[in-house]
Amino acid sequence: MILSTNQPYFAPFCGFFYKIALSDIFVILDEVQFPRGTTWVTRNRFKHHQGPLWITVPVWKKGLGLQRIDEVRICYERPWARKHLLSLQTAYMKSPYFDEHSRILEKAFSEEFERVLDLNLAIIHHLMNAFGLRTRIVLLSSLGIVSQGTDRIIEVCKRLGASQYLAQRPAKKYLHEAAFQDAGIEVKYFTPPTPVYPQLWGEFIANLSALDLLFNCGPKSFDILMAA
Repeated sequence: MILSTNQPYFAPFCGFFYKIALSDIFVILDEVQFPRGTTWVTRNRFKHHQGPLWITVPVWKKGLGLQRIDEVRICYERPWARKHLLSLQTAYMKSPYFDEHSRILEKAFSEEFERVLDLNLAIIHHLMNAFGLRTRIVLLSSLGIVSQGTDRIIEVCKRLGASQYLAQRPAKKYLHEAAFQDAGIEVKYFTPPTPVYPQLWGEFIANLSALDLLFNCGPKSFDILMAA
């Protein structure tokens, strides 16, 4: 059984879902520390008539010290949600499958979510359903594991019965492979593909949010992702 992990990114890029597709179990690292600087947990790239369009979800940080990702709350103090929604509607309203999936944007920017984790999970589950992915999703916080680093990943694998741990190739620098081997767990590495597909607004831009792929390619999205 293959297990992989990742932080809960905001509207993740295609490689995030490629990893899910290769896994039997995908563990969302919601208990890890929320990064202090810029992070994919709260921002991602889309595309509009001027090129890349960065969308960032504001969150409460000042005076809160170190937070776990599952503790981070969205800040609705300013009217950013409607602005982001209008920007994305303008960017994608002419894409072939936007109408079919536009409701996820309306939900995401409706001020319905208190935590950034819940917002991100809603988008991730929508994209998984659209891509036909049936991988089991588990929140790290549901496992009650207190160890850190490599030991935590090994404990996650043991707890969920995984015999293989799948990681992106750059992780080879910091994973203690001997510890996995001693635990009877094989470490496998992969490189996320960069699918090329029809986009609006001129020259192709790689590694945007997977919503860009979905809005432009609809039911063909998964085949394009896996064929890259």
